[in-house]
Amino acid sequence: MTQPIILVETELLVDYRGVLACLDGYMNIAIQQNEKYLNGQLKNKYEDAFLRGNNVLYISTQKRKA
Repeated sequence: MTQPIILVETELLVDYRGVLACLDGYMNIAIQQNEKYLNGQLKNKYEDAFLRGNNVLYISTQKRKA
């Protein structure tokens, strides 16, 4: 089973897109191979990142690019 690609929007209106590595009951999220977007523009790429659940507005799935 492959890990889903997700989109996470934070309270600061920053979007993170990447591969879901781990999610817990507090909505803490570990993301691999992710990209950080601000106002729709790519700002940075990270190998992995951890987002605290109290900063997350929503999480959604995203289709893989072919």
